[in-house]
Amino acid sequence: MDKMKAALKTEKGDFEISEVERPTLPAPDWVLVNIKVVGICGTDLRHWKKAEPHLACKIMGHETAGEVVAVGDQVKDLKVGDRVVVETVLGDESCDWCRVQQYNLCPNLYPVRSETVSRDFAEYVIAPAKKCYKLPENVSYKEATLLDTFSVALHAIQLSQIKLNDKVVVIGAGCIGLGQLQLAKICGADVVIIDKVDSALQLAKELGADVVINSDKEDPKDKVMAFTNGRGADIVFECAGGEAMPITLPQATTFARRGGKVVIVGGFDEGITTIGLEWQRMQMSEIKLIGSASYSYWDIYPEMQMSLELLAKGKLNAKKMISHSFALDDINQAFETAKNKQETAAVFVALTT
Repeated sequence: MDKMKAALKTEKGDFEISEVERPTLPAPDWVLVNIKVVGICGTDLRHWKKAEPHLACKIMGHETAGEVVAVGDQVKDLKVGDRVVVETVLGDESCDWCRVQQYNLCPNLYPVRSETVSRDFAEYVIAPAKKCYKLPENVSYKEATLLDTFSVALHAIQLSQIKLNDKVVVIGAGCIGLGQLQLAKICGADVVIIDKVDSALQLAKELGADVVINSDKEDPKDKVMAFTNGRGADIVFECAGGEAMPITLPQATTFARRGGKVVIVGGFDEGITTIGLEWQRMQMSEIKLIGSASYSYWDIYPEMQMSLELLAKGKLNAKKMISHSFALDDINQAFETAKNKQETAAVFVALTT
């Protein structure tokens, strides 16, 4: 069988470059994509240098764009040579949620995607043709790798039912938070963004934030209340996630106004069950907690396609968010750079094959 280069997760949690078998098409409506660029996201970073036996020798990665190099017999809308972004949210296509295009809620989502489309720290990946969206000429591969991030943020925007002139707080100025900021501004909201990294906050300002707050240097609650005339925010998007969540989620509920909403976009570390919240105050204030999980369709529209159209029209800025680029061979250096953003000013770190 044909071989390809891939980065395999080691038992100690970093990566080792190896030669592995190139994937083959499992069905006639699938395609093979030669990966050109793959991004490192916050979910990937939460696995960095963690000993996870179930992931040892596995290929990870799920933000990718590339060129179609083979198509199945039943593929009609794609051809060899097409430039595409690959949507890597793939369910089992047999459950009740997949049936109504809520495949982001599929009970088998992670087992399915981790064995097929979410294996992108490599030279090739397979995907259903319907999960590949053609790139316009004005969208580069590097920009396209941010579409997964933008789609996550777009799904959260849709769930929030954001309105013109809403006062919005975004916690976290990583890729998702910066996408959340841009989409909220498109919707006509006023936006405060909070982080601890000055370089990320400067970028947020350039991308349209009305107020930026370094929570290590000033009290975010005071500034949020000043920005909202003492009421609190209409909507708070928690976009930091991970090890910050025990701090940022309670914070988010204190930033929201009475009758406001907190949308949980950042991911939880596995096994988290004990984050304390002021439940009486939240109940008495009718503050709504809204979980947002990845993305899928909104009504009749794929959210990945919606994000692509916004990017192609210049309404979303991906170029400013691409801070570093490494070859796949240098994946460990790339992860270190992405992890140490205080020192490196990393935002979106791209890997090229």
